[in-house]
Amino acid sequence: QLQLEESGGGLVEPGGSLRLACTTSQLTLEWYALAWFRQAPGKEREGIACINTSGQMTVYADAVKGRFTITRDTAKNTLYLHMNGLESEDTAVFYCAVQSPYLNGAKCTIRPEEYSYWGQGTQVTVSL
Repeated sequence: QLQLEESGGGLVEPGGSLRLACTTSQLTLEWYALAWFRQAPGKEREGIACINTSGQMTVYADAVKGRFTITRDTAKNTLYLHMNGLESEDTAVFYCAVQSPYLNGAKCTIRPEEYSYWGQGTQVTVSL
């Protein structure tokens, strides 16, 4: 079973920053569009950001535009989510996801049904 390894979560004060990372040794990530999702307690999983294979196309949820940036490092086979200006409403478990291999990766959306492989999640808590 494919394992995506997320890291970088933790406790941060409001206004702070974190960088999440997602990698795997079982898949060449550069061949796929990738995304980040999050799920807060009592809420449905929410798409945050996605990036296509070339890195030239990114999509963001309105809630994080201007604060979060999704990037990918082909050499390190790693996906990142740079989060600035964190708010208490950002508290959630964050998941990375790999787009279905049946899609070509040139485009992406933040709809969960588009993604076939998921990480186990990393907790982000924003609190004083």
